[in-house]
Amino acid sequence: MNAEDVHKYGNLTVQRALENVPAGQWDTPNVCGWWSVREIMAHLASFERLLEDVLTTVLGGAPGPTMLRMSDPDVDFNEVEVASRNAHSRQQVMAEYNETHMRTAALIARVPLETRRQIGVLPWYGPEYDLEDYITYSNYGHKREHMSQVNVFLDTLKME
Repeated sequence: MNAEDVHKYGNLTVQRALENVPAGQWDTPNVCGWWSVREIMAHLASFERLLEDVLTTVLGGAPGPTMLRMSDPDVDFNEVEVASRNAHSRQQVMAEYNETHMRTAALIARVPLETRRQIGVLPWYGPEYDLEDYITYSNYGHKREHMSQVNVFLDTLKME
């Protein structure tokens, strides 16, 4: 695996799906559960921030606020993160996602290859996984899953 490529292609999947969402459909509910496309992107923005915090810790920094919320058993991470962006426009949500994606790309590039492939570097994720596994499953796979839902939504719009 190549973490930089996996990260890049996950983002391309997002950008390609979203370019087809009509401006007036970003707040239509029930694209994923009750979430709209904008709320899905608020969710993915929070996960991009989580990746930023994870990479920061791998590089020797302290866990950031997003990582701390994710690890807090008393916090419904998804609910809190999406709700915190309820007042944000689609442009604001996308700006946050895109800016954070650029920062995570730069952080991935700073992590030495041997560290990316070190089994157990994220003990809380699972002792048998490395950072590249985490990026593949929790970032790339997550984006693919949600963009599949967006694509199904877009297909339903074509049938109307």
